[in-house]
Amino acid sequence: MHHSLRIYSRYREQFLRYYIFQAKWTKLPVIGKLVRMVANAYGQKASGAYLLTLNEAYEIVDSAEGVALGHCTCREVFHNCHHPINTEIMVGLTRNIFIAERPHEYQEITGDKAKDILKQCHQQGLMQTIIKCRQDFYAICNCCPCCCVPFRLNKNYGIGKALTRNKNIVQEFKARRLSYL
Repeated sequence: MHHSLRIYSRYREQFLRYYIFQAKWTKLPVIGKLVRMVANAYGQKASGAYLLTLNEAYEIVDSAEGVALGHCTCREVFHNCHHPINTEIMVGLTRNIFIAERPHEYQEITGDKAKDILKQCHQQGLMQTIIKCRQDFYAICNCCPCCCVPFRLNKNYGIGKALTRNKNIVQEFKARRLSYL
């Protein structure tokens, strides 16, 4: 597991606020293009989100070594809607760093419970994304377009690498899991 994930787990609220703050710079005439280019490189190499279908999310939960439930950090920080907050599913390839760093914020759940939550969120119109930091996938977020930081970075600020679609994401998750064994 990359050390930056441990840092992100401690300060994720501040990171999300900073991402949106920095993204606003893309609107500036002189440096906006440069900020967008750097943010896209960061999204491609360091941290990004991938849209999932419901079936892909189910497959990832089935492949995860452990799952836990916690708050959607985007909704917790930005409060742009009234969707449920307790919808982020941590998918540990091994023991999840977020549970280790913030044990009072997460509860371990079964894969079946995680799939029930995914289905309920999907029925409420929330989108499923898997979040990756460096090479480590760590969460399936069930978020809304008004709060989701990767979605907002993509749609509102032209940072297309913040949220992408990858039809091989399940295979990548499984391959990463095998590399830990």
